[in-house]
Amino acid sequence: MSWPPSLQMVGSKSLGGAERWFIRFARALAEARAPAQLAIRKNSALAGLELGGLPVHRLPYRTTWDPWSRQEVMRLIDQIKPAIVQTYMGRATRLVQIAPGRGIVHLARLGGYYAIGPYRHAHAWIGNTRMLCDWLVQQGLPASRIYHIANFVDPPTPVAPDRIAALKTAHALPEDAWILVCLGRFVPVKGHASLIAALGLLPETIAGRPLRLLMVGDGPLASQLKRQAKQLRQAHRILWTGWQENPGPYLQMADLVVFPSLEEETLGNVILESWAWGRPLLTARFRGARELTRHGEDAWWVPCADPRALAQGIQILLADPALMARIAACGQARLATEFNQAAIMGRYQELYQQLAS
Repeated sequence: MSWPPSLQMVGSKSLGGAERWFIRFARALAEARAPAQLAIRKNSALAGLELGGLPVHRLPYRTTWDPWSRQEVMRLIDQIKPAIVQTYMGRATRLVQIAPGRGIVHLARLGGYYAIGPYRHAHAWIGNTRMLCDWLVQQGLPASRIYHIANFVDPPTPVAPDRIAALKTAHALPEDAWILVCLGRFVPVKGHASLIAALGLLPETIAGRPLRLLMVGDGPLASQLKRQAKQLRQAHRILWTGWQENPGPYLQMADLVVFPSLEEETLGNVILESWAWGRPLLTARFRGARELTRHGEDAWWVPCADPRALAQGIQILLADPALMARIAACGQARLATEFNQAAIMGRYQELYQQLAS
């Protein structure tokens, strides 16, 4: 079964969850030897990254109304003549204007509950959760052209124990510390403020071991969150690692992954990443978590935006290593059977063939 030729387009300047998926998907396309090309924004954070060796085109993507950017986008499509143009986020999607009947299908992938206007003109849509697909139908898009395909994450690539030890030393992490890891862009929907507030409700030690929270990410709320940590006298327990293209070493050292997102969060790749690394997951009960996870089996749920419940959940799990081990093992098993790369890429290949036929 072959892949129809595709052009993957994203206009983002910085890195976030959608961009990390774009990187992962590009590399998977290259691994599958799919005839795919990429169109990214000039001078963006993606421009310097390894994208599977696929052909990369750098476009202006200045604004969605800039005629020069639209001309460049459409010129590239006319030059390549792909069967599928898959766009990510609003900027790239708006700039692609392909009239029906040209033999090119515009497929818009959504990973969130975005304003639907910039996406209506696409020919078909992918949602990464069933709830999102149902919502797209409620927005008036045709159900027959909406497809649910979940995400996958990269398989873990553990590093040597001495490198983990060196990383802990570099960050002045106590050898016996409980390591809590939180991954995500510092934006409101991720609920980081609730997690920092929860840390302020926890004792300095649990079962005789100090707590340390690793905030793996960056974003517009960074300075506000750091001020909150200082005000709550928690700065000494928090390590701000900055954005990490490869957060693997931090997941490897985690005793517990904490994901405090708010109800508006769509899916949350952190769920899949914690499962991939075999780490227990404490997550807020946002809609993506309710769809993907099972409380007490492969994750531990707490209410959204509830610092006291977050603190209680952390204490419950750290006090019960057997429970954490069961949750981690169940999550790892579900990832292997339901969210593995081969299955997800097979679904994309089937959809591309269906749309291109």
